[in-house]
Amino acid sequence: MRVSLSWLGEYVDLPDLSVGELEQALVDLGIEVESIVDLAGTVTGQLVVGEVLEIEELTGFKKPIRFCLVNVGTANGTGEPQEIVCGARNFAPGDRVVVILPGGVLPGNFAVGARRTYGRNSNGMICSARELGLGDDHSGILVLPEHVVAEPGDDARPVVGLNDIIVEVEITPDRGYQMSLRGLARELAHALGLDYSDRGRMPATPGTAEPAYPVEVRDPVGCDRFAARMVRGVDPAAQTPDWMRQRLTIAGIRSISLPVDITNYVMLELGQPMHAFDADRIAGKLVVRRAVPGEKLTTLDGVTRALAPEDMVICDAGLPNPLAAEGDGTPISLAAVMGGETSEVLPGTVNVLFEAAHWDPAMVGRTARRHKLFSEAAKRWERGVDPALPLVALDRAVGLLTSYAGGTASEEVLDINHVRPRTPVTLPADLPSRRVGVDYSPARVAALLEQVGCTVARGTDRLAEDPGEVAVAAGGGETLSVTPPTWRPDLTDPADLVEEVVRLDGYDKVPSVLPTAPPGRGLTGQQRRHRAVSRSLAERGYVEVLAHPFVATELADQLGLPADDPRRRAVRLANPLSEEEPLLRTTLLGPLLGIVRRNLGRGLRDLSLYEIGTVFHPRPDAGSPPAMGVDRRPTDAEFAAADAVVPDQPRHVAVVLTGDIEPAGWWGGGRAAGWADAVEAGRAVLAAAGVPDGQVEVRSAEYAPWHPGRCAELLVDGTVVGHAGELHPQVVATLELPRRTCAMELDLDALPAAPPVGAPTVSTFPPALIDVALVVDESVPAAQVRRALVEGAGELLESVSLFDVYASEQLGAGRKSLAYKLAFRAPDRTLTVEEAVAARDAAVARAAERCGATLRGT
Repeated sequence: MRVSLSWLGEYVDLPDLSVGELEQALVDLGIEVESIVDLAGTVTGQLVVGEVLEIEELTGFKKPIRFCLVNVGTANGTGEPQEIVCGARNFAPGDRVVVILPGGVLPGNFAVGARRTYGRNSNGMICSARELGLGDDHSGILVLPEHVVAEPGDDARPVVGLNDIIVEVEITPDRGYQMSLRGLARELAHALGLDYSDRGRMPATPGTAEPAYPVEVRDPVGCDRFAARMVRGVDPAAQTPDWMRQRLTIAGIRSISLPVDITNYVMLELGQPMHAFDADRIAGKLVVRRAVPGEKLTTLDGVTRALAPEDMVICDAGLPNPLAAEGDGTPISLAAVMGGETSEVLPGTVNVLFEAAHWDPAMVGRTARRHKLFSEAAKRWERGVDPALPLVALDRAVGLLTSYAGGTASEEVLDINHVRPRTPVTLPADLPSRRVGVDYSPARVAALLEQVGCTVARGTDRLAEDPGEVAVAAGGGETLSVTPPTWRPDLTDPADLVEEVVRLDGYDKVPSVLPTAPPGRGLTGQQRRHRAVSRSLAERGYVEVLAHPFVATELADQLGLPADDPRRRAVRLANPLSEEEPLLRTTLLGPLLGIVRRNLGRGLRDLSLYEIGTVFHPRPDAGSPPAMGVDRRPTDAEFAAADAVVPDQPRHVAVVLTGDIEPAGWWGGGRAAGWADAVEAGRAVLAAAGVPDGQVEVRSAEYAPWHPGRCAELLVDGTVVGHAGELHPQVVATLELPRRTCAMELDLDALPAAPPVGAPTVSTFPPALIDVALVVDESVPAAQVRRALVEGAGELLESVSLFDVYASEQLGAGRKSLAYKLAFRAPDRTLTVEEAVAARDAAVARAAERCGATLRGT
């Protein structure tokens, strides 16, 4: 939020503060300061008021050019008129303008000098609002109104508002009251110990028995207060005053028309979003209700939006609606977010209906995200708006409109009020001291809470004014009954009140005590395993990514998951960041493949990515978690009950490969990634996780989203822990990925604990190397043959590795040859040929027995 210091000064009598002191005061209150800019320093050099004396139209150029003589008084040192060439056409002789003389520098480090252009001398520049950094309007020169008192040659900075200081702050989601001049001024008054008069608590015209306009609120939960007032006969040609337009511009809000600008101005001033209707464009009474499925509304931005049943809408009952019941009307406004085109204020509007309501923050937040409409009003509603403001805001808006556009304000005021009173919060008087470590007396606690508008009482009695008396009473376990003000919806628990006490008393008074780190045993076994797996993949050339765990509802169909696949059952978020991705992932592949597609769109062709993260599996019939407050630590039973509802969250690892895994170059051709690389990545993960090779089995499988003929399942001790291979062609086409894209996903939490690793035995004797080629049926996995060789060879076998796979007509249809390299070694002697051959024969015999293998060539 951006506001000027002069505007803040109208709400609180600020002393003469330096920029540093102002920033420190805001930071001490927990407000994040984005910037504080002294506008006087944004324009250097001579910026003066000028009076246009003569204008000569220059012809023969591609665009209109004017040669002007401008009286700048004695600012140019001579008193003679200044010659300036200008292309704008919205000013005439006699107008007063803003001139920057040669040597000056405008915002953006734009230096202004004297030069010859279009055949004439130009000494300086006549400025627009955009060139001065006062707004985005670059359509014409900034012409000073007649009521502005300024003579040629006067400093133009105070005239146009460049003598002000602009404060920009970032408001946290729990402090919506700070998104207004009213709220920020209150905070500065707290920080600087100044008197503060709350304009939001001023007496307002109360509601009348006869409404200003007939309105029916069908949902008092979504809208618990609705107020309205009419102004008839306004001047449609009335312009927004310069001071208001300037303040709106500083806040980043575009000036539209006087009635609309007033609603935005009151929103910035008091924090109450409002809406202005053209009363003559409403056919019947207004109905406030939830939207009906299928209804649509064209909002002020020109977009036709499909409404959801949760959306609140304001409807015109005089417009027929075939989708809704009789009397429900047609939507003319998306409540609390944006108005509709059919009832907007137009240049010819003469009767204005102001609306100020109070809407459910959760509803507004979800509606804004659903429609991607993050308006200034929606930002305030979802953070919480004071329900006591509507009548005050109406009075302010009506007063401004009648002052600048005339008209007659109706005596009737509509006020439908279903706001519930705030519930008192019981606060142990010594809780702030116990939580923070600073000695706060009960009287101090009460004074600080009353400072933010709370009503504080001890039991049924008023809190004693003598601090000593209260402190003595507090020793017996005194409690305070605190009723938060209407503008602080964030104060609901004792912990919130403690935070307010600490914030207002000063964070700098809280002692900084670092806790003593307890002795530990370092990383847990799971942490060491995850780091080892990550390091192993990174060393093999994979790049780690972190994907959002949110997925779309159609992801299961895109991955081709069967109807009965448990991965289709996903946890739906109650408040998703995006309605397009409302589910939590049940597999890492969906978001990971999305990252692959995004990188491919950026021009990268060869990718090998991996992610280690949790997936989420719902627990059917888990019920609802118990309600747990923040006033105490939950019991073990409450923890267990809450944990039983939380989805199961195993940690997975997944890799995706596409393009070349070995690059081509002058050294030779590259090699494209294939299904075997994905399988090897799975083996590497298991090895890094400490799973012995003898416990690992790889065999063919059919499992979506992999290709049925190029998919392998990874087993540990006979249990499937993951899958790897080439993705199904239909999945690749649906997700717009390259052909032959491969992937692997493995459940790390399903792996058994790594056994203790003994020291390796080192033999000083040479190995005996023997190669064998075995012919087996093509359906026999190579891993099965390898296990048979290991079992048959006995203890003398040191290693076995597959180095060739061969198939031909000579071997016969449906047959293949697997060539293995066997290394034999004894720890205490050099093996004889007979011993090595006997071990080889035993290995081959076991392979023949288990797999039907025969030696190639026999």
